Amino acid sequence: MTVMADVSPPPLLPARSRTRTWAVVVAACTGQFLVLLDVSVVNVALPSMRADLGLSASGLQWVLNTYSIAFAGFMLLGGRTADIYGRKRMFLIGLGLFTAASLAGGLAQEGWQLLAARAGQGLGAAVLSPATLTLLTAAVPEGPARTKAIGTWMAVGAGGGAAGGLVGGVLTDVLSWRWVLLINVPVGVLVLVGAALWLAEGRAGDRRRVDLAGAVLVTAGLATVAYGIVQTEAAGWTSRDTLVPLLGGLALLGLFVLVEARTAAPLMPLRVLGVRAVAAANVSMLLIGSATFCMWYFMTVYAQNVLGYTPLEAGLALMPTSVAVVLGSKAAPRLMARVGTKPLAVAGVLVAAAGFGWQSTMGPHGAYLTAICLPGVLMMAGSGLASTPLATLATSGAAPGDAGLVSGLVNTSRTMGGALGLAVLSTVAAARTAGATGAAEMTAGYALAFRTATVVLLAGAVLMLLWLPGRTPGRPAGRVERRAEKRTETAPERSLDPSA
Repeated sequence: MTVMADVSPPPLLPARSRTRTWAVVVAACTGQFLVLLDVSVVNVALPSMRADLGLSASGLQWVLNTYSIAFAGFMLLGGRTADIYGRKRMFLIGLGLFTAASLAGGLAQEGWQLLAARAGQGLGAAVLSPATLTLLTAAVPEGPARTKAIGTWMAVGAGGGAAGGLVGGVLTDVLSWRWVLLINVPVGVLVLVGAALWLAEGRAGDRRRVDLAGAVLVTAGLATVAYGIVQTEAAGWTSRDTLVPLLGGLALLGLFVLVEARTAAPLMPLRVLGVRAVAAANVSMLLIGSATFCMWYFMTVYAQNVLGYTPLEAGLALMPTSVAVVLGSKAAPRLMARVGTKPLAVAGVLVAAAGFGWQSTMGPHGAYLTAICLPGVLMMAGSGLASTPLATLATSGAAPGDAGLVSGLVNTSRTMGGALGLAVLSTVAAARTAGATGAAEMTAGYALAFRTATVVLLAGAVLMLLWLPGRTPGRPAGRVERRAEKRTETAPERSLDPSA
């Protein structure tokens, strides 16, 4: 049932107002769909890209990393620019850059051209994604209508990430790998025209200086550290080729912290990390992202390089996994009310770790159900269950004026963790494989990567138990939390003694 809010607009405005509002919703959801689709759509096309452009194994992971590092590094800056320079303007700029970079990537004739295009896509996505949500919340009045619009925006975004494998498989099999990028062009142009005609401009009225230096430093630092990690595969950890980029990247990240501490309008105010819930939730999200982001990459190359799946078959094989993360995310709010936020986050990570541990038993002749489907469902369902309570803890632990910043920081932590995790786990897999191309050797490398990710997740679960606050600030306790509080209230007074 469509809820017409208790708003009484002037007689001549309702139809036009409703049309403009739906135009904003459609534009915002389409932009978010494209951004998250391109996180996963290239996975099943990677073997075809490698064969066509002569990419190395490390080059393949940079097809993913250049996008995610640019996206994560500039996302907070993208949110600031939308408030300062106008949401419509930055939406059009971000979508225009994303569309142009997609065209360049689809037409690439050399590996470096594809990587440059993916970096351009990531930068465009970093500008576009924050503008989609601010446009939506500015256009739809607070209340049930806004809740419904935001729910639609989140569902469409999750659908974009989930549909990436299938869309990429269909396009690669029926046309070519180039169309996983070129498909963005007609959609992007259509949305650009519609947005230019129908969207209204708006800004927060804040004209503070944009912290471009901070955005460049954090992005360059992460990229350089990731490059140093990848160099360990060929040169080892003590080689100059490894140490120089590693130390240089850490120096850039250290300089980023100094800049943020001194600038009047920092990209990431360091004070927010002084809040326990914010710091603990973001570190936990980074660890989860470092494992789960890599899952798509390794499952795809395992399905195609070892089990012999076509791109379309690989995309279809991962569909239950994609559905699992959506269902886990949808179930999390209801479960949080029953068991509490922290217990659900820890349980979700343990479920994901069980899936990664199961996947690490993979063999070169694995059956679909036990080698891909069921462990994949556990991995992604656990990720979905953990991500929502962690995001809730982070945003509820911040001051009201920092809610938007902390929300962006959670997404940034997850994406940055994914980029660094892919660099580390790919290096682990490559070291185990030692250049061999046989099915057994490649499988052994992938299995070691999954075992390493299992250890990371278990360490994350321990860290969450020790560091996360036991209760979400400002939120009613769940059943488990209420029982714990009741036990505390009825316990003898001596139990309050720290030495007891």
